[in-house]
Amino acid sequence: MANELNYDNMTEEQRKKQAKKAALASIVGTSIEWYDFFLYGTMAALVFPKLFFPESDPYIGLIQSFATMFIGFLARPLGAAFFGSYGDRIGRKATLVTTLLLMGISSTLIGLLPTYENAGIIVSILLVFLRFCQGFGAGGEWGGSVVLSVEWSSKKSRGLMGSMTQIASPIALLLSSGVVSLTIFLTGDNFYTWGWRIPFLISIVLVMIGFIIRRGVADSPQFTKMKKENRLANKPVIEVFKKYPKVLLLVILSSLAQGIPFYVFTTFAISYGTEYLQLDKQFLTNTILLVAIVEIIVILYAAHLSDKYNRKVVFYIGSLLTILVAFPFFWLMDTKITVLVVVAMCVSILGAGAVYGPLAAMIAECFPANLRYSGTSLGYQLSAAIQGLSPLLCVYLLNTFSSSVPISIYLIVACLISIVAVSMLGKNTNQIDMDKAS
Repeated sequence: MANELNYDNMTEEQRKKQAKKAALASIVGTSIEWYDFFLYGTMAALVFPKLFFPESDPYIGLIQSFATMFIGFLARPLGAAFFGSYGDRIGRKATLVTTLLLMGISSTLIGLLPTYENAGIIVSILLVFLRFCQGFGAGGEWGGSVVLSVEWSSKKSRGLMGSMTQIASPIALLLSSGVVSLTIFLTGDNFYTWGWRIPFLISIVLVMIGFIIRRGVADSPQFTKMKKENRLANKPVIEVFKKYPKVLLLVILSSLAQGIPFYVFTTFAISYGTEYLQLDKQFLTNTILLVAIVEIIVILYAAHLSDKYNRKVVFYIGSLLTILVAFPFFWLMDTKITVLVVVAMCVSILGAGAVYGPLAAMIAECFPANLRYSGTSLGYQLSAAIQGLSPLLCVYLLNTFSSSVPISIYLIVACLISIVAVSMLGKNTNQIDMDKAS
């Protein structure tokens, strides 16, 4: 059994085998959880305004829909504190199994909701509650997945192992967009009546697969050693705020250069393309599939470079790439020319992917082992609460100024803030020996 492993007597081959299991669990488990989370974002742009807020005009309906989406982001820091505490006191593995189940059940229930026409305002309230549950589960997922995979890695492969969690994001985007695109194709006009439910109901099958895989993974040697030596933190969340307030703030700001561009170039891009430019929704969801593939490649290569050279340098390059495409992205989108729209969306994700690659290891390396789950989760998810405003804010800016210029400026400012924050994190995190950090 995985939990009966003798870590002290493990051979290098056994350690590598467990590391591969941890990597697989990170990819599969986190992909499933982000599938649920991103699926909601896609439906918030395409379907929910019509089904759950039909009495509002299109602009208000879209605002209301993205506002329910933002509820999930508000819940993520709460989930990070709750599950982070359990992850540092009880174990990484058990906590991650729980977050997976919470996300899957919430998404499945969304697929079973009646519409506003059938149940009135109560269904909108239920939608908000289930979105909150999604966010609460997601809040404990990312940090735990990163910590488990990074703690099983060697110092030389920490960035690449951390990226196993990172590529789960575009894999989930690929999966959710692919399922939505296929559902639109198969159900046609029925997509808005019952077809939209199918992607949500598929969640329960995916969760069962993820549950089986995660059950076979052992907790990391670092956590097991701390538990055996009775060195676990009693109140890890409180200790993170007391002992590492500056680091926590810098981690929050550092993550903006990934999250804000990602949600602008994916979730908001679908809304911008369909509502503002009147582009075909099938075309846009298909393009997102290509965007996800590009991001997977960039994340893995950036993570590899961060192990080989310097995480901070890779992060800076990614942020600068986003700054360079902030204005051209909308210029190309506005042409409505198919090839140029595809180019805009694929090129735009290069910067976010290059930032995301080294980000997981860089954040995990900032905290000692006994506080790592809590610190990593809180830093990233508090930043996510800020990032989650992006689609909502972009809709407001576009409606207020009738121009994409303020949105481009917003992207640039976010990246500049992150560059400054990363520069203040101290020495290059590659140099930190995580085994001795606790």
